[in-house]
Amino acid sequence: MNTVLLSIILIPALEIYLFIKIGSQIGAFNTVLLIFITAIIGVYYAKYEGINTIRSGFVQVIKNEVPAYEIISSAAIAFAAILLIIPGFATDLIGFLLIFPLSRKLIFGNLSKKFNEKQTNKKNFIEGEFEEIEEDDDRKV
Repeated sequence: MNTVLLSIILIPALEIYLFIKIGSQIGAFNTVLLIFITAIIGVYYAKYEGINTIRSGFVQVIKNEVPAYEIISSAAIAFAAILLIIPGFATDLIGFLLIFPLSRKLIFGNLSKKFNEKQTNKKNFIEGEFEEIEEDDDRKV
């Protein structure tokens, strides 16, 4: 079965189950309030982490390095903000895991290292051929 189709079915089912379980423990009003609070806090923290990631990316560019981790991190933060806006506890948990720098480093650290290794293995010169032109040659530029 297609992974996307399975996700579309299972994620809302999991969220409904968690709504019922948590709502029965803390009450309906507190459950709704908790969902709004996690969304608001998550979006503001995503904005904060996004700005820090952009600053770090500019530092990498100034150092003449490829900001591979910062690019991956920015995409993860944007995805995390979307997950935090979507009502639900499971999506909030995944969103917060993607927003915090420590867990993001654990998840995406190896991917950025592989990209940086590819960049360092590249040669820093361009191969080409040349031809010397003598002064009395008609092909002067």
